[in-house]
Amino acid sequence: MPSRFTKGVRLALAGAFAIGTSAIVLTAGTGIAEAAPCGNSGAGSSLLGTGSSGSSNAPAAGPQGPLPVYNGNISKVLSWVTGPRSNNDTYDRFGISGTDLGIAWDNGRGQTLMAFGDSFGNCTAVGQEWRHNVLLRTNDDDFSDGKITIPNGVAGDENSGTVIRGRANYAEELIPSLGISNIEVTTIPTAAISLPHGSGFRQYINYMSVRSWGTAGNWITNYSGIAHSDDNGQTWVSDPDTILINAPIDLELPGNLRAIDVNNGKFQQNAYMRGRPGTDEEDYIYQFGTPNGRFGAAFLARFKPDDILDLGKYQYWSGERIGWVDSISDIHDTEGVVVRQPVSELSVAWSPYLKKYIMLDGDNGIKLRTADHPEGPWSSPRNIVAPGNPVVYGPMMLPTSPALTGTGKELYFNASRWSDYNVMLIRSDLGKL
Repeated sequence: MPSRFTKGVRLALAGAFAIGTSAIVLTAGTGIAEAAPCGNSGAGSSLLGTGSSGSSNAPAAGPQGPLPVYNGNISKVLSWVTGPRSNNDTYDRFGISGTDLGIAWDNGRGQTLMAFGDSFGNCTAVGQEWRHNVLLRTNDDDFSDGKITIPNGVAGDENSGTVIRGRANYAEELIPSLGISNIEVTTIPTAAISLPHGSGFRQYINYMSVRSWGTAGNWITNYSGIAHSDDNGQTWVSDPDTILINAPIDLELPGNLRAIDVNNGKFQQNAYMRGRPGTDEEDYIYQFGTPNGRFGAAFLARFKPDDILDLGKYQYWSGERIGWVDSISDIHDTEGVVVRQPVSELSVAWSPYLKKYIMLDGDNGIKLRTADHPEGPWSSPRNIVAPGNPVVYGPMMLPTSPALTGTGKELYFNASRWSDYNVMLIRSDLGKL
């Protein structure tokens, strides 16, 4: 059964496009999808979203090179998670020569799911086997051997290593996209979480619809929204009621459509976090949001687990003086900031080892911040992977890390390298902070 993209989401996209083509300009940049795999050198997809012609300078399996050596005071690069050079050989086993992010979360039953962004396969094929996002699963909860082990993908098996349907050894796309520059280039997961639902668990992905790419670290989104899955990530349904259309002004919409608020732009990229156990914060899921791109500040929302799809029940942090407010429109532009810009892709969690909330981000090197409460104050960033070589971005913490389960000081996370366009596993010793 293919992933479903509801009519309501398409209507929202049409609304965002209509805004962008009026006097209210949403777009910027070249309008060309800029992905580094397959030797594209920023060329990426064609206007029609069919990928390049296959005239890549890279071999079929992509440009991934040897694992970069990094053994710093706090952190060490351990292994490739994805790519033909990884122990998972994702090219032959899942048709993935290049991908990024690897947002990781516990599915509620002890299995770790990982959502990836734009993914490519055979670089010599027309379209380069581009998928806008894919999912990998692992039962591995001990990374002390320096690697993550992903089992084979089996068609119809909800617990196998990836989602496979009509084609063997080929990871299927989760949340589709039009793939058309200046309308919708791609749909990229930015956050994910599992929450109780009925007698089991429902998986949620918060994703962004990218309208156009700009200069490095800059892109424009149409909206952010939530997709959910009741079969462990096999199929996904996008909920139109969760869409936050990105617009530079407030707009009233006709009928029963929710008004567009300028503050929607503060939650175009997101990170989910459970509150600290044993405190009042435990009752909430916290959502950190940033504007599109890697140069905005971070803002904060919270909601009860049962209310994740009901934006009307969210609360938003508006600063120490105002506190929590019930409407996104009441976020104070300056006092509501929880982390000052620039903030890139985020991963946030409570660490029993540090007895602090920890936040990772970075687009050249990896930074760590700590706080006693989700709203802060957050510490100044400290580099746990120094800028330079390797140039990594998008750190995504693995939920079974000892520093997050209370069994040790080691923090493991996925991080992406642009030149190889693949994800690596990094270990940080929080005892050395």
